[in-house]
Amino acid sequence: MPSRLTLVKQVAIPAQSAVATTFKSVNLADAFSIQLPSDASINPDVLARFIFSEQPSWIGALTKVRDAIVAGFGLKTAKHLATLSSDPAAKRISIFRVFSTSETEVVLGEDDKHLDFRVSILCTPDSPPNTGSQLTLSTVVHCHNRLGRTYLSIIAPFHRQVVKASLRRAGEVGWPKAST
Repeated sequence: MPSRLTLVKQVAIPAQSAVATTFKSVNLADAFSIQLPSDASINPDVLARFIFSEQPSWIGALTKVRDAIVAGFGLKTAKHLATLSSDPAAKRISIFRVFSTSETEVVLGEDDKHLDFRVSILCTPDSPPNTGSQLTLSTVVHCHNRLGRTYLSIIAPFHRQVVKASLRRAGEVGWPKAST
């Protein structure tokens, strides 16, 4: 049975999240939340980097399969995006472009010919105090064409499992501690 620190819940996209109003129309919008321990960092940049660096190994294998398929359609691959991330001047976290940051949220994503997407890592304060903040990972996707809608219909179930597994894994490994 999962502890409260590894329990991932599907929630509504928080109204205060920048991604709640990013696109005029969306083809996918979901959010998943996990409780952080009271001593965890609440820096969304630190948390985002941690989540994407501690993913379960099966996600990497799934990404390789995805890359092999989408490369034939001229879509951006994770392998290509990883090369962009190797530039120290690039504003990227893992393979994702950083669109905005604030004290409580970092918004990542990518634009491609078939769809645009944004991912928010939002940290909301603990209530009651000293119980740990809530981390919510939200995703919104806007498709440009039939290829985008077809692609999204295929990957959406995998996407949801990847998000939940990534948050759960981060909780199991142990969230980065707050700076003192």
